[in-house]
Amino acid sequence: MPQRSEYPHLQAITTRWHDNDVYGHVNNVTYYSFFDTAVNTYLIEVGGLDVHGGEVVGFVVSSACDYFASIAFPDRIEIGLRVGKLGNSSVQYELAVFKVGEEEACAAGRFVHVFVDRASNRPVAIPERLRGALERLLA
Repeated sequence: MPQRSEYPHLQAITTRWHDNDVYGHVNNVTYYSFFDTAVNTYLIEVGGLDVHGGEVVGFVVSSACDYFASIAFPDRIEIGLRVGKLGNSSVQYELAVFKVGEEEACAAGRFVHVFVDRASNRPVAIPERLRGALERLLA
């Protein structure tokens, strides 16, 4: 089971009332939203990604998640983020969901971004500042 210490970056996330499903826990698809929020917050704040006007954008091309324990509103959680593989135009993120104060993950996932030119949707090299931010997260 993934441990908190294995992730160099933690992003606080607030669960919301509507995240719970009829079974009383956060629905599985919501975890992907948590992952997307953690990654994009890091890319914008640390990597300088301009999601509204930048020439380069990241497209998710693959994703998966494994679940170990449930979470539910009003749990306070943190998303652990690290980079498993960094290519020329792509990056594989490895993520984990932790309840605040707990060492073992409730879920662990991964997804791949391919960075593309906004106008052509063709892969491009990851911009230098963004690559530097991603290199800090290499596992």
